[in-house]
Amino acid sequence: MDVELATAFAFGAVAIAFVAFAVVSVVLAVIDLRTHRLPNRIVGAGYVIAVSSLGVAAIAAHDGGAAMRSFGAGAVLFGALLVVRIVDPRAIGGGDVKLAGLIGLHLGWLGWDTVVLGSMFAFAGAGLFALVLVLMRRRGFGVRIAFGPWLLGGAWAAIALTAAAMTIG
Repeated sequence: MDVELATAFAFGAVAIAFVAFAVVSVVLAVIDLRTHRLPNRIVGAGYVIAVSSLGVAAIAAHDGGAAMRSFGAGAVLFGALLVVRIVDPRAIGGGDVKLAGLIGLHLGWLGWDTVVLGSMFAFAGAGLFALVLVLMRRRGFGVRIAFGPWLLGGAWAAIALTAAAMTIG
């Protein structure tokens, strides 16, 4: 009974983390599309919910590996986008860097393959979108687009594919 209760508790904590991430994702995508900003208070709230929920899930499930992978992926994505920002501050916004860490926490919970897939989807999608804008002559090279929605879209596409693979396999 204790194992079943711990498993149910862990599942509930993970569900809270991902449902909250879905809500935060929609709010941030809309704000970023309208303003090219990702408010710290919303990204920060996402971090608080993710770290606490996924931390509780890891403790309840006695799964330190998932927690380490989750926090590691958050640090890797944050660090990778931070390097891009340092090299060329016009290439990516500070909000995108912070958002990448939050995304990494969630994708990392599901596995490194999900982290890689989500990152690839985000950059490929944003790059293709920018190219289409240039080809349509709507914008020139050096086009500025809101990257947050692409980061989030890539993350959710990877989450969906991972969930589908778990269901099939």
